[in-house]
Amino acid sequence: MIHNQDILDRLKKGNAAYLTAAANPGNVSPEIRKDTTVNGQHPYAIVICCSDSRVVPEAIFSTGIGEIFTIRVAGNVITDSQLGSIQYAAGHLGCKVILVLGHTHCGAVGASLQGGGHGYVKFLTDEIIAAIDGEKDEYKASCINAQKGADKIKAALKDDEESLTPTTDVIAAVYDIEDGHVDWL
Repeated sequence: MIHNQDILDRLKKGNAAYLTAAANPGNVSPEIRKDTTVNGQHPYAIVICCSDSRVVPEAIFSTGIGEIFTIRVAGNVITDSQLGSIQYAAGHLGCKVILVLGHTHCGAVGASLQGGGHGYVKFLTDEIIAAIDGEKDEYKASCINAQKGADKIKAALKDDEESLTPTTDVIAAVYDIEDGHVDWL
């Protein structure tokens, strides 16, 4: 059985490899596609991240098919839809590490710092504005938003013993889109 620290070490090692990589070394071969089709998926971590096209968790952590269960939404906002996906991956696929990954230069965080969005974007920025609680520094706001997302997952699923067991870790981090490193919060 793989331990949570081993999973975190694997993610950190993957990020370290990514810092100098020209391409993603993750396995995307026909063999792994066939294997995951026949034997199902067994990801070792859930990564909730922003939809920003510069944030590609499979590349950031040097993973391939079947390794991480990725949930993407602008601003890495945690709503009922994301909680349902997390509950599925944790409860039915057995993921014991849940990572909320914010990033630098996030458009949703930036819009929130400017007072919010309009239309459907407002649903995202309202969540972020509530999370950052008046913080004005963009990097700090991204950190706070990611940590509050992790806290929201813990609170929402605290009574779901299938999804959040005593051995489940819910953590937050922020990805730097310029240099590629991940700050673990």
